[in-house]
Amino acid sequence: MTTQFFSKLSQDYIELLNDNEYYDAIIEVDNVKIRLHKNILCWRSPYLRQVFTSNKNQNNIKLQNISLEIFQIILRYIYGGILSLNERDASDILKILLAAEELLLQELVEHLQNYLIESESEWLEQHFVLIHRTSLQTDSLIKLQKFCMDFMEKSPEKIFKSLDFTSLSDRLLIQFIRKDDLQMKEIEIWEHLLKWGLAQNQNKTRKLKQDPNTWSDDDFKTMKNILQHFLPSIRFFSLTSKEFSNKVKPYKRLLNYQLYEDLVDSYINPDTKPNKNILPPRNIRLDKIINSKIINLNIISTISRWIDKVDVNNNFSHLRELYIPYKFELLLRGSRDGFTPKKFHELCDGKPNTITFIKVEGTEEILGGYNPLKWYSYSGWVKTKDNFIFSFDSKNIKNPIISSIEKTDEALFCGHKNGPDLADIIITSSSEFTDYDKKYYEKRHYEKRIRDIDGDFSIEDYEVFQIISRK
Repeated sequence: MTTQFFSKLSQDYIELLNDNEYYDAIIEVDNVKIRLHKNILCWRSPYLRQVFTSNKNQNNIKLQNISLEIFQIILRYIYGGILSLNERDASDILKILLAAEELLLQELVEHLQNYLIESESEWLEQHFVLIHRTSLQTDSLIKLQKFCMDFMEKSPEKIFKSLDFTSLSDRLLIQFIRKDDLQMKEIEIWEHLLKWGLAQNQNKTRKLKQDPNTWSDDDFKTMKNILQHFLPSIRFFSLTSKEFSNKVKPYKRLLNYQLYEDLVDSYINPDTKPNKNILPPRNIRLDKIINSKIINLNIISTISRWIDKVDVNNNFSHLRELYIPYKFELLLRGSRDGFTPKKFHELCDGKPNTITFIKVEGTEEILGGYNPLKWYSYSGWVKTKDNFIFSFDSKNIKNPIISSIEKTDEALFCGHKNGPDLADIIITSSSEFTDYDKKYYEKRHYEKRIRDIDGDFSIEDYEVFQIISRK
């Protein structure tokens, strides 16, 4: 039988740490000399072993980057294998970690990284810039590096709200601002960029004030030089007219003259057409609005505007702030529920206000339509004037084709062998139990042509949603 008495062994070594009789080494920290034991130090710390063995006659060491308080915590670990983090805040724990890294105490380095990530993740996020910069100083902080990389990938918007955001490097900031999937309102990104720009000027002779009405010509030139590489990545055309007037107009001298004039025209002249170089809105995640494998919120916003007839004729509506007054409840997904008329009617019949989205196989094309009434299994035409059909390019939503019904007496077709038959977009099968074998488009009942030519198409997937007011 083997019995291990580690607790008593640890306590004895802690008592040895506090004993002044048998020491043979001195380490000076914060001008305080601590009497220690070379064998223990060399055996536990590869760094101290290297320092002592580089000069056999050297018994005194001075540590420059570690405070006395932190070193005393480290010594209890070196001598007794004891680490107490009680009542220690995250900033202290980071200091202990850096001291452990300098002394090459790899076991402690691994433990403290795990502790910070598991127990102090909120603090790490709030001080992201510090943590990111610190983690890159050495390869031994690989877990903190991974934490930062994951955070940048999954939640870059939180970095803008970190306490040390203004000390973010311009290289990282431009990387974030260019992201199409940054989960922030564009006006918030603009305001944070201005805040960052002001902070970069703090060491100059004249400190810029927040109010641009107090800025001189030189102040505007200074700020423009600081922000010149970031401005092209701001989606100014996505702002509402109120946001533009209150938050951008006061800084118009930072913007290119033609850009500013184009922005003004986009708000006051509905006939103005956007040029093709305008960045589209950012790809906001669907979250709880819609569960879709086919579309994004920008398409949802466009469809919702058309349903409510909000800015439907404005050439910039697809670039403005997202309009999402509805929640989209998934009724059917072909890849999940099947592609038979039977399943469509089982899941969708009797439900008003449905939207169908069809992903055309082998293309970026999305077809579909809106039915304000209900689907049924009985055969016959349905009369309505409020439905419409559409075509989107999933990679470029700038120019969707949305077409209102023209032959209102034949707006939709219901039948037990039909799927969501939108009159010009026909989806049917030879049997209600078999997959759709006829999928084609033919311009017959709607005002606009939504495809270049009539004919068959193949379905990669399709989804049917019921829209429900979020108010």
